[in-house]
Amino acid sequence: MKFFSIILILVVPVFSNAQPGAAHLKTNADDNTLLWEVSGNGLTKPSYLFGTFHLLCRDDIRFSDALKQGVQNAAEVYLELDMDDPSTILGGLMLMNMKGNRKLKDLYTEVEYKRVVDYFRDSLQAPLNLFQNMKPFFLVALLYPKMMPCPSVSSVEDEIMKLAKQKEKEIKGLETMAFQASVFDSIPYEEQATELLKSIDSMVLSKKYFDSMITAYKEQRISELELLMKNEEFGMESNQDILLDKRNKNWVEQLKTIMKKEPVFVAVGAGHLPGEKGLIALLRKEGYKVRPLENR
Repeated sequence: MKFFSIILILVVPVFSNAQPGAAHLKTNADDNTLLWEVSGNGLTKPSYLFGTFHLLCRDDIRFSDALKQGVQNAAEVYLELDMDDPSTILGGLMLMNMKGNRKLKDLYTEVEYKRVVDYFRDSLQAPLNLFQNMKPFFLVALLYPKMMPCPSVSSVEDEIMKLAKQKEKEIKGLETMAFQASVFDSIPYEEQATELLKSIDSMVLSKKYFDSMITAYKEQRISELELLMKNEEFGMESNQDILLDKRNKNWVEQLKTIMKKEPVFVAVGAGHLPGEKGLIALLRKEGYKVRPLENR
């Protein structure tokens, strides 16, 4: 079940530059915000950091005036992946399968495999044979819609891309799909399969945990999100170094070069922001001023 928090951890070239004399954005009273300004350390203009959530009810996704201004102030928008590039989607489909022609049924006992087959058939109305070679991690994502309290869902990233296009900002990615696939290949398929089965067998508890994640995100309590992601039963602590820490370090190294050239708006999973090894702390260690912004 720890893989629930992992997911929630995987163009037309006509663009404008940052606007001169952009409005100053207000500092938030505390750290309970998903929107942060990065300045200082030689930057001529500030960049922005925003925490996303990969699946929400569509009506729950609303952007503040401050966030819209942050996108307007930026020259480019960076996501984890350049989801505006069709080759990213195509590449993702090609990289979803396990290496070595591994099959899902080989990762379970006969009794365990039947439980997975039955769930996909009865609850998802999907034959498991269609996903026989897929990494179990990706199959966990197919469970999410069953946990949502609404019929219409979207990702925050999708809505950020729409906003970026409205403001004629180029969209780029901090990682490639091949890299993200390699990250998930580093987690043994047997472990992924075990977590998929746990998620199916404990759907009521999984939904309760997922609801807690959504509530903490909507209320912008990033410290609570950090605690939830370290939850012994549902969190990702055993794989945090692979899934969060190393990627955060890599992103900061990229941003040190990117932000020096031009101001950018960076939107990544909210779980990457808090903690001693999160993006906020790492950027501060590099000498940047990272300021919480009002985001209501």
